[in-house]
Amino acid sequence: MVCFRLFPVPGSGLVLVCLVLGALRSYALELTLQDSGKATCLYAKWQMTFRVRYETTNKTYKTQTISDLGTVTYNGSICGDDQSGPRIAVQFRSGFSWIANFTKAASTYSIDSISFSYNTSDNVTFPDAKDKGMHTVYHPLGIEIPLNELFRCNSLSTLENNDVVQQYWDVHVQAFVQNGTVSKNEFLCDKDKTSTVVPTIHTTVPSPTTTPTPKVKPEAGTYSVNNGNGTCLLATMGLQLNITQDKVASIINVNPNTTHSTGSCQSHTALLRLNSSTIKYLDFVFAVKNENRFYLKEVNVSVNLVNGSVFSIANNNLSYWDAPLGSSYMCNKEQTVSVSGAFQINTFDLRVQPFNVIEGKYSTAQECSLDDDTILIPIIVGAGLSGLIIVIVIAYLIGRRKSYAGYQTL
Repeated sequence: MVCFRLFPVPGSGLVLVCLVLGALRSYALELTLQDSGKATCLYAKWQMTFRVRYETTNKTYKTQTISDLGTVTYNGSICGDDQSGPRIAVQFRSGFSWIANFTKAASTYSIDSISFSYNTSDNVTFPDAKDKGMHTVYHPLGIEIPLNELFRCNSLSTLENNDVVQQYWDVHVQAFVQNGTVSKNEFLCDKDKTSTVVPTIHTTVPSPTTTPTPKVKPEAGTYSVNNGNGTCLLATMGLQLNITQDKVASIINVNPNTTHSTGSCQSHTALLRLNSSTIKYLDFVFAVKNENRFYLKEVNVSVNLVNGSVFSIANNNLSYWDAPLGSSYMCNKEQTVSVSGAFQINTFDLRVQPFNVIEGKYSTAQECSLDDDTILIPIIVGAGLSGLIIVIVIAYLIGRRKSYAGYQTL
């Protein structure tokens, strides 16, 4: 038996767990399986997105991000028995499916494997795919968890196989639930253990004021992504988040000393994800265009605000930080990335290279127009010459007027 629960999302009221959370485009899924006695046997809550690279009919390659799952069903999800272990089965879109299998040992249970099947015959998702049909990628995992403990992994986890990248976060799962009650004991993944940050405790609450908070320049941090073969993405920047929710403006300076970076690199896309005790995730997604330039295409963010609410938004139609492949992009002066009317990012001392990083070092930088001072020289010279010409013309006119005054007719 499969049970679905309703839960509140800030700004969106109550929504089904299989619907989009506010403006965030990735999905939060929550599933409770019950046995024949209506006792809970498996519980899971997680978020996931997929990126599929495919060949088009024009013999080029495109990458399709799948985060809007559409209508979701859970046919085939089972509690398990003596012959087979528990299984979570999710169906979405047109012929897409995702399956997680679990196994049990004497004192542990395992997330045994994950498989993802996608259908390139779906003309909505892959309208120009060269090879139509079903494709499946399979990942053996073998993550062992003590019995009667809830596995938790809030950090970003990435599975890569050929042309498919799967990303998971905010994962909470317990198979073989005992006595029908989900355990309060958590078993953390390795990334959560290493990225846990002690939250700042405020002993006093500031009184409401109409005086705007002064902008303080944030400290620049250096972040990187490793794909197993070395550093594949580099970023150095000071970040200031400007958020407006319920007509209340907030300014958050990202502290690089308490911010953790993860991500992934593909041939045509790259992801840098930042998270901290305040920032659940801040994603910068880069893409390649015309096979010779890169740019910032997408920003996703979810932030815990001081009033206890959560601000989440995404935009995958941006065009910032454009530079040639094989180089880095640099902008030392303050620059604004406008994600939406309610969310902007101010950057300081920015330098980023999401592709073709060699030996973990930046390549030659293309500077932004704000940093280019060379144009000031001709402007200054031109202004000086214009002023000199004006002075000469005025002096000439005054001289002519005096000359005429000396030869008036009697």
